[in-house]
Amino acid sequence: MDLLRFATAGSVDDGKSTLIGRLLYDSKSIFEDQLESVEAASKARGTEYTDLALLTDGLRAEREQGITIDVAYRYFATPRRKFIIADTPGHQQYTRNMVTGASTADLAIILVDARKGMTEQSRRHATIASLLRVPHLVLAVNKMDLVGWDEAVFNDIYEEFSQFASKLDVPDLTAIPLSALLGDNVVDRSVNMPWYDGASLMHHLEHVHIASDRNLQDVRFPVQYVIRPMRNDVHDYRGFAGQVASGILKVGDEVMALPSGMTSKIAAIDGPSGPLETAQPPQSVTVRLEDEIDVSRGDILCRVGNHPEPTQDVDATICWMDAEPLVVGKKYGILHTTRMARAMVKDIAYELDVNTLHRDPDATQLGLNSLGRIKLRVTSPLLVDDYADNRATGSFILIDESANRTVGAGVIRHS
Repeated sequence: MDLLRFATAGSVDDGKSTLIGRLLYDSKSIFEDQLESVEAASKARGTEYTDLALLTDGLRAEREQGITIDVAYRYFATPRRKFIIADTPGHQQYTRNMVTGASTADLAIILVDARKGMTEQSRRHATIASLLRVPHLVLAVNKMDLVGWDEAVFNDIYEEFSQFASKLDVPDLTAIPLSALLGDNVVDRSVNMPWYDGASLMHHLEHVHIASDRNLQDVRFPVQYVIRPMRNDVHDYRGFAGQVASGILKVGDEVMALPSGMTSKIAAIDGPSGPLETAQPPQSVTVRLEDEIDVSRGDILCRVGNHPEPTQDVDATICWMDAEPLVVGKKYGILHTTRMARAMVKDIAYELDVNTLHRDPDATQLGLNSLGRIKLRVTSPLLVDDYADNRATGSFILIDESANRTVGAGVIRHS
């Protein structure tokens, strides 16, 4: 059974948490005590119905304000597929959390309130999903019950969104009219919209094809930890633990360790439940090699004739996440896969306007939640791929070392 990771995004009060609550409720993926707790909380708030949004708005501040603040992760499964949901905030102040939720997503659901139509946040989240190369996008036009199930309203929003998406890199777009509150077209097809002949949201999530989205050609295994347990006063085990970023590792394959360039063959692959013959993304495994070569945290195992390029000059698109703006000349810590280094901002090429997609080449800084193209100079070479080819080795985060907080997330645009 394969796993689908998907994120929800949209403006405040578009119904993201309610939609996820409806998915969990109608697919019978919540326990009785959870439902009883939500029913009690709904009565305490004075609502006449069970507020399914409370299943994901778990923070007290979220329930008090009626908005999502942090990224809420929920797990459920159907007979066809397992799911990990990232319920991301809709408020512009928490755009950085949407980047977190969408960075590992196979699919993103952009919710739009049928009464309001496209908003700045709708465009912002669609742009971020495109920059993060989320392979599948679903436009969910919610609250159709509040516009009388009007087909024209749905068509107008779909047309406007399609025109905007045509300027982005959106390989797969599906539009679904629904009512998260009432459950129309969420798990079951709606009888109130006979003019819509497509699948329900749950049916689409269960059947969307994701196997070909993962890069199984370029072997990339960033080493996170070297395991050397002591047994009988002897180190007789030396394994390299990490998560397979791309490609397929097989016992007996020849691999190269970068940056040293030394080669060896895979002697064994150990998984959580025992030995494996092969490993592929996103499995976390321990790899043992036939030879005692120098490999440490931050190194990458790859194919001899297919490896990432070491570089100290990084050209990237970044989402800035800090109140203190990014400026040229500022120095930050940079975390790329499992390797840490220091980086200096050499140049800001432009700032991107998420509404018009206009590029402002005169930008001198990037403020909170801004998107832009920058150039970095790194103290030690990073082993990078273009983000379009590899989401793991083509991305990084910037860290304010004085406060030890993440201030930016970037995707590398090397050709």
